[in-house]
Amino acid sequence: MHRLSRRSVSTILRSTGSASRYGSAATAVPFSDYVVDGEAKFRWYSVLTTGREIPNKTKQLNLKHTFFLGTRYESTAAESDSSSSPPSVGEKYEYQAEVSRLMDLIVNSLYSNKEVFLRELISNASDALDKLRFLSVTDSELLKDATDLDIRIQTDKDNGIITIIDSGIGMTRQELIDCLGTIAQSGTAKFLKALKDSKDAGADNNLIGQFGVGFYSAFLVADRVVVSTKSPRSDKQYVWEGEANASSYTIREDTDPENHIPRGTRLTLYLKRDDKGFAHPERIQKLVKNYSQFVSFPIYTWQEKGYTKEVEVDEDPAEAKKDEQDDTTEKKKTKTVVEKYWDWELTNETQPIWLRNPKEVSTEDYNEFYKKTFNEYLEPLASSHFTTEGEVEFRSILYVPAIASTGKDDIVNPKTKNIRLYVKRVFISDDFDGELFPRYLSFVKGVVDSNDLPLNVSREILQESRIVRIMRKRLVRKAFDMILGISMSENREDYEKFWDNFGKHLKLGCIEDRENHKRIAPLLRFFSSQSEQEMISLDEYVENMKPEQKDIYYIASDSVTSARNTPFLERLLEKDLEVLFLVDPIDEIAIQNLKSYKEKNFVDITKEDLDLGDKNEEKEKNMKQEFGQTCDWIKKRLGDKVASVQISNRLSSSPCVLVSGKFGWSANMERLMKSQTVGDMSSLEFMRGRRVFEINPEHEIIKNLTAACRSNQDDEDALRAVDLLYDAALVSSGYTPEDPAQLGGKIYEMMGMALSGKWSSPPEIQHPVSSQPGIPETLEAEVVEPVEVDGQK
Repeated sequence: MHRLSRRSVSTILRSTGSASRYGSAATAVPFSDYVVDGEAKFRWYSVLTTGREIPNKTKQLNLKHTFFLGTRYESTAAESDSSSSPPSVGEKYEYQAEVSRLMDLIVNSLYSNKEVFLRELISNASDALDKLRFLSVTDSELLKDATDLDIRIQTDKDNGIITIIDSGIGMTRQELIDCLGTIAQSGTAKFLKALKDSKDAGADNNLIGQFGVGFYSAFLVADRVVVSTKSPRSDKQYVWEGEANASSYTIREDTDPENHIPRGTRLTLYLKRDDKGFAHPERIQKLVKNYSQFVSFPIYTWQEKGYTKEVEVDEDPAEAKKDEQDDTTEKKKTKTVVEKYWDWELTNETQPIWLRNPKEVSTEDYNEFYKKTFNEYLEPLASSHFTTEGEVEFRSILYVPAIASTGKDDIVNPKTKNIRLYVKRVFISDDFDGELFPRYLSFVKGVVDSNDLPLNVSREILQESRIVRIMRKRLVRKAFDMILGISMSENREDYEKFWDNFGKHLKLGCIEDRENHKRIAPLLRFFSSQSEQEMISLDEYVENMKPEQKDIYYIASDSVTSARNTPFLERLLEKDLEVLFLVDPIDEIAIQNLKSYKEKNFVDITKEDLDLGDKNEEKEKNMKQEFGQTCDWIKKRLGDKVASVQISNRLSSSPCVLVSGKFGWSANMERLMKSQTVGDMSSLEFMRGRRVFEINPEHEIIKNLTAACRSNQDDEDALRAVDLLYDAALVSSGYTPEDPAQLGGKIYEMMGMALSGKWSSPPEIQHPVSSQPGIPETLEAEVVEPVEVDGQK
């Protein structure tokens, strides 16, 4: 710890005095190695009682002599006369702010949430304690009245009163005029300036109340504010009193011994009618835990407590007589009652987990902090505790949840409550729109604590700046390292669980974050033609590639079954080439944005000009000569339905297939775009315009059609077969027929022709039936005339 010389401190004190802090609006990082010498001479207790309550006695809350209701006086601040400028250069005027208008702006526009008033006032109190601790290093007399440095908050829910007491530096009368009488005048700012001007000052100047409006946040909820303050350098205690809608304030000396405080400040808020709910002890405790849980000084709240005890009860005479008959031994009946009393309760934790050395924090501690902070019941899959130094310094703990949040999908709602931002351990906000984390990593939870963040005056809005961009980049990098650690775990089920919950988020990252493609790609998982039951990574695919294979092949479909049975796979399966199955709607767009992985391009096997690495130019030339006439004939019949008809190199058992253009939509993408609620039909027509009809010349149907083309190109049966072949290719290739009813009619017609008479019975011989049953029918003899042959009968 750096110790200031007396000369340096004297310079500071001459410049700032006690340096009032009631313009500040946050807290400071503690002097962890600071120790106060000597014994404590005073202990802070409730302003309502003279000592700590004893549990075995019940005492009612009495506010009769607690809150001072002072008389309103005129302000003693003197106005200064402005000097006029020389006529030669013109008259010069000073800008003057209308105080009531400025107060209205602070109360109604500067802060978006009334709850932050307590954060601001506690931060002011913490600043006052920090200043006292800093100055007492060289002047121990400042702590002579009370060595306990803490903040105490007391409420009166019946009357709507909140009292905040600190044992900090306090203020003199002139400091009250300078700091509380002038809006946007901060004692903290003066104090920091004095430290900066002092050459010997090497202390930690982490006070953050530099805007001078934090104190006025009290008027968000209060009609009247009374400040009683006592500086250790003054023998007198002064009271500042102001109202929300007034343009003036009063300052007077406090001569009532019942209101005396040894050192520090007591701030009393008389709440507005609609805001008296803030005076409930439970709500105050909740606000302290939310916003000021990690302030470096202990914060005590006045809470109602209880303990159980056994008391004797009077018995009914009849029951007592019966008990005497049953049991001669003497027994007294008792019951358990709860005795209630009021006492101070420590509300905050003075040492946040992220400020501790990671080597000293156990996994159980991290998990417990995660569950408590984010109201989770399952332990996280992974956590990362790190400190970043250099241009920007901040500490952070990040977590990967075990399951995705329910209720709403975070992938389409970037405003999550998953990242809690602290500035010098004071909670600022958890409502961000992609400033600290991109949308696709919105599932990551954690806390970020920085001393360098550029905040606005109300400290609720994060300003876009270079510092924020640097922080975002480093947080994203740490998040990826954490996810990569899960993927490399020996327990493969951990990453499978992660992928089931957050795989879509990473695929979205392929689309939105080009800078991190190299980090995202190794984390992706897909089914493939050689792994239909278990997903594989791109690294595993590359390891299994054939030596001559240049590209990564994939096909997009609606399911693994339909992808497996598609005709596009036939030749690739014969060559034992692995094909990725993209069965999630977002998969195809994600892969198209990646473009390549480890210098291997992604190739869609449903697009034209597929190169499998086995081209034979001589064979292709002969095929075109032999079947060129057939291709032209089929193209003439199909017309504008297809862009061209070509010989296929991807088919082995199917007669034909319909492939999409090289730069157009695939069949899967066309299906997805058609299903969009607000899809653009004009772009749909443009993107699906080019389709190529590929035929398999080795298939029997194509050979028969080739024979028909050579013999009679106008044969109706052959032309109908071409139409039906095209419709069948549409369905098998994943497209939707334009006229399903017409396709059904063609199929029925072909079925009728194929099945005609196939299972019909042969005609039976008809025999005459006798008129009387059981009696055979009499047959008449037929007379046959003799026929002459060669002149003889």
